[in-house]
Amino acid sequence: MHIGFSSMNTPHDPPFVDLARALEERGFESLWTGEHSHIPVSRATPYPPGGDLPEPYKWMGDPYVSLSSAAVVTSKLKLGTGIALLMERDLFSQAKTIATLDRLSEGRVLIGTGVGWNEEEFVNTTSQPWHRRYGVMRETVAATRALWRQEEAAFHGEFIDFDPVWCAPKPIQKNGPPIVFGAMGPMGLRHAAEWADGWMPVDVAMGDVGESIAAFRAMVIEAGRDPADVSISLQTLITPDLDTLKKYRDLGVYRVIIGVAIDLWDKPEAIFPMIDEFAPFISEVKG
Repeated sequence: MHIGFSSMNTPHDPPFVDLARALEERGFESLWTGEHSHIPVSRATPYPPGGDLPEPYKWMGDPYVSLSSAAVVTSKLKLGTGIALLMERDLFSQAKTIATLDRLSEGRVLIGTGVGWNEEEFVNTTSQPWHRRYGVMRETVAATRALWRQEEAAFHGEFIDFDPVWCAPKPIQKNGPPIVFGAMGPMGLRHAAEWADGWMPVDVAMGDVGESIAAFRAMVIEAGRDPADVSISLQTLITPDLDTLKKYRDLGVYRVIIGVAIDLWDKPEAIFPMIDEFAPFISEVKG
């Protein structure tokens, strides 16, 4: 099992290049950062964990620009979006941005994505229907893969439709960066099982982790796929200890993504001590 680290990527955090260097030096597998192009001031959509929206959400940097800076100062560290809001950007520009980053990093990009939780943000960025967002996401991923994999790419779906185009350069990774789906609930799990390269659940939403993983693998089999082909990347909001990490490893979790707790998101001085605390665990949970 691998250990990755997630950053809110705000101007108040340590410089991204310093964070990336520190993670690679200590043996972490990956660095992840999320995406919000903006946060609507007037918002009816509640913050999923409850309570007020944490202030750092308003300050999040662009994930692809930040990950590009991390790419040029590292050689092994994988670079992930956790999560990218693929439906909220222009399809062609986004496919090229990700492909360019994959080439810049020599094939180290991982794309974690999801449908998002903020309806007002979604509506501001796309004319696609919010109530059909899972179907839109399926087509967005399929169309993006077509742009990465086909020399003269075309796509004809219910929500996305275009005739053959040239969209180059292609990613270094043969079929494009793996796309892992961060979703919970019956609809999201079904989609992850049917088309994603991996599933990215959040620990606090899983209930019994072992039971949730077993149920998901059953859905993958029902979808006619091999569970070994669908990795599990577990995002933690509850900081795990070593025994918990070993439990996740034994359940078949491919990677655990840690980060400072929500109440420390505005305290960048907590980041490097946490990295140092978890660095010795990396060798303990491999295998």
